[in-house]
Formats: sequence, structure tokens, C-alpha cells
Amino acid sequence: MQAVVLQNLSKTYAGGKQAVKQMNLSLERGEVFGFLGPNGAGKTTTVKLLNGMLTPSQGSCQVFGIDPAQEPEKVHALSGVVTEHAQMYDNLTGFQNLTFYASIFGVPASEGEKRANSLLDQLGLSEAKDRKLAAYSTGMRQRLSLARALIHRPKVLFLDEPTSGLDPESAQNVNQMIQSLAREEGITIFLCTHQLRYAQEICTRYGLIEQGRLLDSGTLEELRTKVLSGATLHIRTDKMPKDLPFRKIGEQQFEMDIHSENEIPGIVRRIVEADGNIYTVSAERPSLEDIYFALTTKGKEEQQ
Repeated sequence: MQAVVLQNLSKTYAGGKQAVKQMNLSLERGEVFGFLGPNGAGKTTTVKLLNGMLTPSQGSCQVFGIDPAQEPEKVHALSGVVTEHAQMYDNLTGFQNLTFYASIFGVPASEGEKRANSLLDQLGLSEAKDRKLAAYSTGMRQRLSLARALIHRPKVLFLDEPTSGLDPESAQNVNQMIQSLAREEGITIFLCTHQLRYAQEICTRYGLIEQGRLLDSGTLEELRTKVLSGATLHIRTDKMPKDLPFRKIGEQQFEMDIHSENEIPGIVRRIVEADGNIYTVSAERPSLEDIYFALTTKGKEEQQ
């Protein structure tokens, strides 16, 4: 069974703003899916639809076969949600917050305490477990929010900018944990972010969204094939044959567009035959950022 399915999903708010437009998407179990787009693109609205906090204007969605608009409590039981601004109880300690939420999900007290201690340890919060949440820093609150979302062992985890406010070491620990949850426990991760470079490092598949429309989805290789094939070849040499279609970008530094890495040996041979000395050669393939901007540019051109 697919973990998440969207079928012609649309949401129009009172006043006429269409936040989500006929979105079709499916996620498999254990994916780390990056839902990518700028603020206001429709990411949060989509997550609210998937958690039953909003009702679709058209179309439908399912989480492990359950319609959140019809049975939101069943979806809540098997999903965890981490928003950018963690909301918990300031007058409770970190440990008390986790055990309270465990009890809300029906986890037995002894098991809830065991899970709470394990998550606090994994997220580097053991020393702060008995401090009230009011004394936590923004980064500590964010990590505790992730622990809260995992306390009942969900099947799908919805994350909104999960490393926001974290120092580099904490962010790395959270990222490793996210990847481990998907790889080792089969948890499906639905990660919302506008940070494309970050998403490229952590996600296995992507959905690129703008103004409520899903521009495209797929793995990085699939998106490269469909949107921006080829690569940019960077060469540092003291002599570049004039008949090669190069662009000079610096002292002894050149670049050119190629369709395939199979072209590289022939280009290198041409330079050597022209008595050129080659110091470095590297091929740079399109990044997720390049693909996103290519898709948005194409979308604007089609609308004109």
C-alpha cells in the first residue's frame, strides 16, 4: 500500500485564493520526500489537508489508505507532525512533555517513559530532560518537537523546516536520524522546505511546487533527464582550441555545455593535440536548484 496519495487535490479558501491546484502525487513507504517551494507555495496547506485539518475543495487524499477528511483521528494515530514553530507545554519538563503526549496516543506509561528517554538520548537532550520547556532554546525546542512527533512510532512523519534554528552539529544529528528512520524503520518522511540545497542532500525524491501547482516530481536523476539533461564542463588549461564552443570564465579557466560525459575524452584529446596543458577537468551536473528555476521559468513562459 502506498503511504501517501493525492488525487486532483485542490483547496480554495474563502475569498477565492486557490492554495492547492489539482495536485497528483504518490509516496511509497520509507521514502524521504522533499516537498519544495517558496513560502506561500501551498506546502503547509497540503500538509493540513493530509492531516484532516482542512477539507479539500476538490479531489481527495489518503494516508495509508485512510481519507483524513473522513477519518482524521485514524490519520493522527499513524502520523507525526513537526512544524517550524514547536508548540508544547512550557510549564512541563522535556520528559514530562513526551510522556504526556505518549499517554494521549495510548502508549502505556512504562513504555512511554522508555521511549521518551530513548528519544531524548538520540537527540542530545538527556541532560535537559528535567528542565521546564520554558528554559529550552529554540533549537532544543525544535529537537523536542521531533521527539514528540516520534513518541507513538508513526508510519509517516510530516516535517516543516526540521533543522530551522539548529546549530550545525544538531542539524547533522537530526538529518542522520531522519534518514535512519526511513531506511531502517520504513517511516515515510514528507519534508517541506524552501532550502533546495539542503533537500538535495537528504531526500530520495522530490516534488517541486509553485503557487499551488506541482511543477514536477521524481528522483534527482529523473528530474535531470526530464528537465535539464547534460552537464557543464569546467576545464583549466593554458591553451583552448578556438574551434571548441567554450566560454572563458577566468585566467586559464573555461566552461562549455555538454550533452553527455562521453564527450569529455574527445574534448581533452583535442586540447592535448593543440599542445595545451590540462590542469583540472570537472563536470557539473544540474542541481535541484537549477531544475527548479528551469521549471518555474518554463511555467511563466507557458502562462504568457
